[in-house]
Amino acid sequence: MNTAGHSEATARRGLELTPFRGLRYAPDRVGSLAAVTSPPYDVVVRPDGLHHLQSADPYNIVRLILPQAGTPSARTEQAADTLRRWLAEGVLAADPEPGLYVYEQRDDEGMLQRGLIGALRVSDPSDGVVLPHEDVMPPVVAERAALMRATCANLEPLLLTYRGNGVTAEVIERTAERPALLSTTTEDGFHHRLWSVTDPAELTLVQSDLSGHQALIADGHHRWATYRLLRAEHPSPSPWDHGLVLLVDTVRYPLRVRAIHRLLHGLPVADALAALDGLFRVTRLEKPLPEALASLADAACAGNAFLLAGDGAFHLVDRPDQDLLARTVPTDRPAAWRTLDATVLHATLLEHVWHVPEDSPAHIAYIHDAGATVAKAEGDGSTAVLLHPVREEVVRDLARQGVTMPRKSTSFGPKPASGLVLRALDL
Repeated sequence: MNTAGHSEATARRGLELTPFRGLRYAPDRVGSLAAVTSPPYDVVVRPDGLHHLQSADPYNIVRLILPQAGTPSARTEQAADTLRRWLAEGVLAADPEPGLYVYEQRDDEGMLQRGLIGALRVSDPSDGVVLPHEDVMPPVVAERAALMRATCANLEPLLLTYRGNGVTAEVIERTAERPALLSTTTEDGFHHRLWSVTDPAELTLVQSDLSGHQALIADGHHRWATYRLLRAEHPSPSPWDHGLVLLVDTVRYPLRVRAIHRLLHGLPVADALAALDGLFRVTRLEKPLPEALASLADAACAGNAFLLAGDGAFHLVDRPDQDLLARTVPTDRPAAWRTLDATVLHATLLEHVWHVPEDSPAHIAYIHDAGATVAKAEGDGSTAVLLHPVREEVVRDLARQGVTMPRKSTSFGPKPASGLVLRALDL
């Protein structure tokens, strides 16, 4: 195939969202829909969160997305066996006809998010259709690929955003006035509803509208990289040409952007602070977490800033030495990238000051919840590094320039609950 021609054609097509026959839990076979759902696989805080979800219901989706066994091959085979058994027992069943799924999340504070779940044609970053903004870790991609190969399924949608406010939004809002296929409230307080769009006229409207748009990966870079890897392994056309996504129009439904924090195993706070002497300003804060995060937000307005924790206090780290930044931060990318907190954290602090390898699970963990990060650091004598979130427009502008941010730089949300609808590739 002519790769250049293929890329141009993909770019002209824009987003291609295809209906599929969703796999869903049979309500009469599970304790409750809420009890079988889970956050995305990389948000589950292990081990406590995993054990809690496993015990919530014997059919909880974590048994597929995070199988537990002694070896990687045993884990993937266990997930495949579990999925086959649940299908045979009727715990999971395919909807009768293909559709796109309108998905709504709502909380009690007035937040409302709606989007479309469908099978999106997989494309490369050079096509300019789906824009990544973060680097990925090859071992994680390999792990997710093994799981998808074994199960022959997309077990949870990744989250994409686009700027639309057109026909698709109107179809979504009309659909949300109808009776839902399912409705449940998860223990985090979010209310979830799902509808299926199967009318050919509505599907045509949506597909035509989306063909003029590009999307930003908000959450799920490793799963998108996995889709691309698996597509390359299977001659086209094949079901692997598409991957399961939730597409959200952030003109109509803005997402929340939060930071992802770091837990540095084996590095006591005292040692981390000692290494910063003369390189950053360090201020000890004797205040609770919400107030410490507010201080971090204030400091981040003026430049790079971080919160260190793990010894019972918070330490605001800001005002880096400019000569240090000049020596350690690469200069071959835009200023917006060079001044990111995540860039300075990885290029300067982790690599040059603390000598922590960013891709080693034995040395570093990435955790979405600030309180959980602090608690784990205090529990094992390690260092929590808390970050301030990046604005969505900064992320999108860098992505459009083809510039990726350091891995795990942002957390867009709310994220779709896993377990509400799955995609089997052999249906």
